[in-house]
Amino acid sequence: MKNVPIVLVHGAWGGAWIWRRVLAPLRAAGHEVHALTLTGDGDRAHLRHPGIKLEHHVADVVAAVQAEELRQVLLVGHSYGGMVVTGAADRLLQHDAQAVAGLVYVDAMVPLPGEGWGEQHSAEVVAARTAAALANDHALPPPDPADFGITGADRDWLLRRQVPHPFGPYRDPLHFDGARWARLPRSFIDCNQPAYPTIATMRQRVRQLPGFEVTELATGHCPMVTEPAALVQLLVQAAARVQAAGAVQ
Repeated sequence: MKNVPIVLVHGAWGGAWIWRRVLAPLRAAGHEVHALTLTGDGDRAHLRHPGIKLEHHVADVVAAVQAEELRQVLLVGHSYGGMVVTGAADRLLQHDAQAVAGLVYVDAMVPLPGEGWGEQHSAEVVAARTAAALANDHALPPPDPADFGITGADRDWLLRRQVPHPFGPYRDPLHFDGARWARLPRSFIDCNQPAYPTIATMRQRVRQLPGFEVTELATGHCPMVTEPAALVQLLVQAAARVQAAGAVQ
């Protein structure tokens, strides 16, 4: 039985680069690992334009999985990336019932069918983000990494690398088959020291929805930066649970 391949999807303002510290350890554990950059972010920031939608980012992941001829993948989404991996899993499973083995949400958005990224945020957060995006060519300016509990050299690293994130996906609802999604093994990694406030509703949701394996990690919102070894351990464990459940042959 081979190890499940892992596809890593970053959150807003990030890129494939943010997973740098977990790639080698995951590969050393025997996993094929792909870290993707969504259109308009990271090294693809030059492609950003006001028309980018959530569906573009879902298509990014679907295209990468299909181009690499991956099957029975573990899709891992961080923060906003939870929206993207949920949509990508649904699209991939429409074409191949064995395409996706499971999902891991790393302090991430966990949408319900028809729900959008900004829908669970407070009116104050929505208003502030909308105003900021409209003043910044329809892109969300990056926050200070200190908001994620990141300081020192790591804060400087993120300040250099973060780019504005396309605003269209913030408003787009995600339509997917909730029953098909609920059949997948799903894990949520709750990074709550400090707890990033816009994920608060998701932390409650995954503890109420059936079928979620919830683990707490004593770090801030970007564990791939602040606690990469601990995150690798949790991802390897999530992959092992999928295999033990017989989802990967």
